[in-house]
Amino acid sequence: MKVLVVGGGGREHALIRKIKESKKVDSIACCPGNGGISYDADCYNVSATDIEGVVNLAKEIKADFVVVAPDDPLVAGMVDALNEAGFPTFGPTANAAIIEGSKVFSKDLMLKYNIPTAEYKVFDKAEDVIEYIKEKNEFPTVIKADGLALGKGVIIPESFDEAVAGVKEIMEDKIFGASGNNVVVEEFLTGPEVSVLAFTDGKCVKPMVSSMDHKRALDGDKGLNTGGMGTVSPNPYYTDDIAKECMDKIFIPTIEAMNKEGRTFKGCLYFGLMITPKGPKVIEYNCRFGDPETQVVLPRLKTDIMDIFEAINNETLDDLDIQWSDEACTCVIMASGGYPKSYPKGIEISGLSEGQLEGVTVYHAGTAINDDKLVTSGGRVLGVTALGRDLSEALEKSYKAVNEISFDGAHYRKDIGQRALNALKN
Repeated sequence: MKVLVVGGGGREHALIRKIKESKKVDSIACCPGNGGISYDADCYNVSATDIEGVVNLAKEIKADFVVVAPDDPLVAGMVDALNEAGFPTFGPTANAAIIEGSKVFSKDLMLKYNIPTAEYKVFDKAEDVIEYIKEKNEFPTVIKADGLALGKGVIIPESFDEAVAGVKEIMEDKIFGASGNNVVVEEFLTGPEVSVLAFTDGKCVKPMVSSMDHKRALDGDKGLNTGGMGTVSPNPYYTDDIAKECMDKIFIPTIEAMNKEGRTFKGCLYFGLMITPKGPKVIEYNCRFGDPETQVVLPRLKTDIMDIFEAINNETLDDLDIQWSDEACTCVIMASGGYPKSYPKGIEISGLSEGQLEGVTVYHAGTAINDDKLVTSGGRVLGVTALGRDLSEALEKSYKAVNEISFDGAHYRKDIGQRALNALKN
């Protein structure tokens, strides 16, 4: 098979590395890809959001299967266009991808079908939001832009003044564009967070191994929210009992709710969960593999990923026994100085040699090749990932590799996995 992967970040690199292991695959193409991906796939300069361009590329290279990884093209209907052109595709159609494309839709869905989530209200006028927050006078509170915002459309103000400033940024200054036309204001939930990705063909749902993300830019969960500074798998807070409760009250009900709404979801559904004192609740859904959760989940997958993708496409997922490794996996993101705000690009990366440490894989998120040199080209640059017998061993390997890699201004958190290690001790 020839497989085309749409996207160009760390998640796509992790998918490509896993697809490369498949006995069914002869060659992999990627659009647009990045510097590191170009070592593993043929990269084509077609934007991940160019639906017509991607369909034409799939025709040109005679792709046998297409994997659409990022949220924007999924929400815009790329899978619909590829299916119409006759290409078997992994990813939800636009009417199912709305589960991530609109926070208002997903919150209303959960309310309608009794899926546990935070209490909320929806607004389309900034003054009404501010009035509501003033009346409630409960902080911290959570304010979410309705649409896609590169994983950054959530603010958690600690005071009324912060809330007013945040609402102004989202709804008046439009820092997320039209995504901020409506906002959701939610109660602030407390408890450990868990990310669970799940394969589904619309009839059955098969959760992957759990993971824990680290969203804040700085150690100790301080600083700005980012797209993710690192991940570990498994998540020690996700016990067998919690997993069963999530399956019964969240995962299956969500798939059934989407079917009842005429929005059958096929692909990878991401459940962002909070284990509250009242049980697990949904913080958010994503309509695709999470980034950087994918970088710690897929290395633990033992089953041929193309068998899974084909089973989802053929709606025969229930017949497949998906196997996972018992090892732990950790990913430390090396980011550009200044991320998640403005940062320089084009800085040479050194110390990166493939196979430098056993059990370590470096996924490229924001790299480019410039005059035969590997340089930075994004905010999150590399995902330094390691497998180990347990969390401690995997973390040791990840950080040892991080210390061998360098570029000017490189920034990474030094406490990835500490919360998980503390939970294991307790």
